[in-house]
Parts: sequence; structure tokens; C-alpha cells
Amino acid sequence: MVNHPIDVTMLHALFGGTFDPIHYGHLRPVESLVEKVGLRRITLLPNHMPPYRSPPKATAQQRLKMIELAITDHPLFMVDDREMQRTIPSYTVRTLEAVRQECGASPPLAFIIGQDSLVKLHTWKNWKSLLDLCHLLVLARIDDNNYLDIPELQRWLKRHCVTDTRLLNLQPHGHIYFADTPVLKISATQIRQRQHLGLNCDNLLPRSVQRYIELQGLYR
Repeated sequence: MVNHPIDVTMLHALFGGTFDPIHYGHLRPVESLVEKVGLRRITLLPNHMPPYRSPPKATAQQRLKMIELAITDHPLFMVDDREMQRTIPSYTVRTLEAVRQECGASPPLAFIIGQDSLVKLHTWKNWKSLLDLCHLLVLARIDDNNYLDIPELQRWLKRHCVTDTRLLNLQPHGHIYFADTPVLKISATQIRQRQHLGLNCDNLLPRSVQRYIELQGLYR
């Protein structure tokens, strides 16, 4: 997979995950960010060995192929497979440091996470350094545990949250924006379970991805 250079003239967002498999719960909320914050390009960052969760069920090559199928004819998206080429756990801060070094200090850069990830952000490696490298765009997620009970994290959020999306385009990093994105009751776990049971998943992910899963016998 070719890793395309970042256009320094516009806000560019990165979206990481295991994508096991990629589905509409990933794609549609992220697509809604285009008009909300002025995005014109989103880079998907599939990881090889996520440090904070169990290993993916599909191989790196299979997950990458599913992503390729899902974003075919969607010029908004591109893929950066650098994390998949690592044999050690992928830490977001290290990837962002590399991307920032490549694109320079001035282009506006954002990283997309869900609220479910935000409440655990204080467990991430060098989490306070993230805003030295990018903005954070927080997607709405359905999760009864989406509350913040870490005072240090609460203070950090309060200090950096903005509601004016123009700041995300005018400054290279340092802000957190909570996006009012659609909330879809779709998860990769749900899809894997349905696939294991032989249930239809066509409304949960692109048909091309579903066909690939069936041909590969994934999640059986």
C-alpha cells in the first residue's frame, strides 16, 4: 500500500484501529466530519499489534485488503500501512511523531478517536504529548461507561477543548473537538459473532467486504 504525502494546505485527519473488520460504524461517523470540521482527506491507520487490546482475528494482510475494498471509489479516504509493517506494538504517539516529522511543523493535523477511547486516554503511552503533535477529533459512541472519572484527564480536556472548528484549520495542533457525529450500533465484535453464526451482515459493512469475508472463511 502506498502511503501518500499529506497536503500541507488543508486539515488532514488520521484514524487508527484494528479494523477487524472495517464497517459502517467506522466509515459513516468519520465521513460526517468532512463538513463539520472542513476535512478533505482522512488516512486510515490499521495497526498490526494494538498494545491495549487482544490480537485481531484476521491477519494484517486480510484486514488491509478489507480496507482497500471498503474505500474503493471513496476519494475521501486513503490508507497508511506503516503500523502493519511493525513487529512490535503500535503506539499512537510514535506514529504521530513520524507523520509530523514527514509533513513538517506547520500543517494542521488531527487524530480521530471515539469517546470510548477518550475515557482511557490516560492509559496511552505519553498521552499528554498527543496535542503537541495534532488536534483530537472525538466521535460520539454508544457506551454506558463513557464518563470521565480521572481528574487529571478532566482538567486536560477542559484546558484544550474548543467549539470553533476554524481553530483546527488555522493551528497545527493543540485542540480537542467533540464532534456531533451519528451514533451507529455497529461493532466489529458484533459482526464477527454474526458471521460465526452464519447471520447476514450486509447492512453493517460494505458488500465488497462481506463477500471477501465469506470467500476467506473469516470469523467462522
